[in-house]
Amino acid sequence: MTFAIRNLLFPLALSAGLSAFPGFAQTVSDGGMLPPTNLNLPRTITTFGKAEPALRTATAIVNGEIITGTDIDQRLALIVLANGGKIEAEEKERLRSQVLRNLVDEALQIQEAKANKIDVTKEEVDQAFNRVATNFRKTPAEWSTYLKENGSSARSIRRQIEAESAWSRLLRRKVEVNISDAEVNSILERLNAAKGTAEYRVSEIFLSATPENSAEIVQNAQRIIEKLREGAAFTVYARQFSEASTATVGGDLSFVRAAQLPEALATAVQSMEVGQIAGPIAVPGGFSILLLTDKRQVLMADPRDAIMSLRQIAIAIPTDMSREAAQAKAKEFGEATRAMGGCGKVDAVAAKLGAEVVDNDQVKVRDLPPQLQDLLLGLQIGQATPPFGSQAEGIRVLVMCGRDDPQQTGGPSFDQIMAQLEEDRTNRRAQRYLRDLRRDAVVDYR
Repeated sequence: MTFAIRNLLFPLALSAGLSAFPGFAQTVSDGGMLPPTNLNLPRTITTFGKAEPALRTATAIVNGEIITGTDIDQRLALIVLANGGKIEAEEKERLRSQVLRNLVDEALQIQEAKANKIDVTKEEVDQAFNRVATNFRKTPAEWSTYLKENGSSARSIRRQIEAESAWSRLLRRKVEVNISDAEVNSILERLNAAKGTAEYRVSEIFLSATPENSAEIVQNAQRIIEKLREGAAFTVYARQFSEASTATVGGDLSFVRAAQLPEALATAVQSMEVGQIAGPIAVPGGFSILLLTDKRQVLMADPRDAIMSLRQIAIAIPTDMSREAAQAKAKEFGEATRAMGGCGKVDAVAAKLGAEVVDNDQVKVRDLPPQLQDLLLGLQIGQATPPFGSQAEGIRVLVMCGRDDPQQTGGPSFDQIMAQLEEDRTNRRAQRYLRDLRRDAVVDYR
C-alpha cells in the first residue's frame, strides 16, 4: 500500500496585522478590576478595524512550508461537499485534525519530490483538473466557481493533483522492486489449484497507527464508519483519508482471494455480505476499514457477468395518492406486465398503462443493484421482474429480452500478476519512505 497524496497546498506568505477602517469601531468596556499586568492597559478598549477572516495564521509549518487554517478549511469543505453538507459541526472539528495530518504528510511528499528534481508542469495539472471537472459534468470554469461557492477552491484540488503526480513519479524513480518469473509462476499454479474458491472485490481505507496514538486512530476510524453507514461515499473518504496507494482509486483493491490478505482482513471478508462495511480491523502498522463490493469464484464463469438486453417499463404514482391506492396500482401494474407474454408486447402494454419505456441491450448483471441481480438471473427470456420502486420515484419493472452468458474465465495473465506484485512491494516500501520523512521533518504546530 503506497501513500497517495490527498491534501496538499501551495505555501502561502502570511501577512498579519490590523487595519483601521474609517467609520468602524468596536468598543469593549469592563467596569470591573483588570488583572495586574505590566502593560499599563486602558480600562476601556476600543479597537479600530476588525480581524480579516480571510487571513489565517499558520496551523503548521513543515520544513518552512506553511499550512494555514484556510488550507484546512478548503480541503475539509471537499469532504463536506461529498457528503451533501451533512456533517455536524462537532464532527467537522474532529475531521480537521485528520485533514491537518494529511496536509503535513503531503507537504513532506511534495518537498521530497522537488528535492529530487521532480516537478509537475502546470499543463499536466490543468489536464487532470479538467478531467475532474468533466467527471462532475462541468466546465473547468464552472467547477472552479462551484468549489469556491462551497468553501473550497480550485487551488486546493490543483495542489492535490500536483502532489499525487509528484509522489508517484518519485516512487517510480527511487523505489525499485525485483519480481522473478518463478514468483509469478508460483502464483499461477496456486490459482489453478484454487479454482472454484471464492474471490472478493474489496475496498479499503487504511489508517496508520503507533502504540501511542492507536486509541485516537480507532476513534477516527469509527467516526468514518458511522458516516459511511449513513450513506457517505466510500471512494471519497478513501481518497481523503486512506494512507494506501489505492486511495487514488477510491480504495479499490480489485479482486483478491482471502489467502492474499492479512489474516485479520481475510477472516473479515469471508464473513461479509456484498455491500457490508467492517472495521476498524487491526493490521500490521494500523487499522483498516473494509467494504465488500463483489464476490466471485476463482477461474470460474460468474453468472453476474452475463450481458442482458432489458426493457424497463415505468409508471408514475401521484404523490397525493393514498398508500392503499398506490399499492393497488402497483399490484395492477405487476399483473399486467407479468401476463403480457414477451418483449414484443411491451410497447402495447405500456401504452395501455400510460407507462414509459426505456431500452438498454448492454447491461451487465453485476452492475445492477444486488436486489435486482438475483431477480434477473432467475428470469427466462420474455419474463418481467416484480414491480419495484417507490411512490416518490415511480414504479417500474424490467423485462429480459436477451441474455449472453459469460464464458469461463482464464484468470489473470502472467503480466497482470507481475504488475500486482510490483505494486504491492512498492507500496510497502513507500510506507517506510514516508515514515522516514516524518521522522526527519521539522514540523512546527501552531
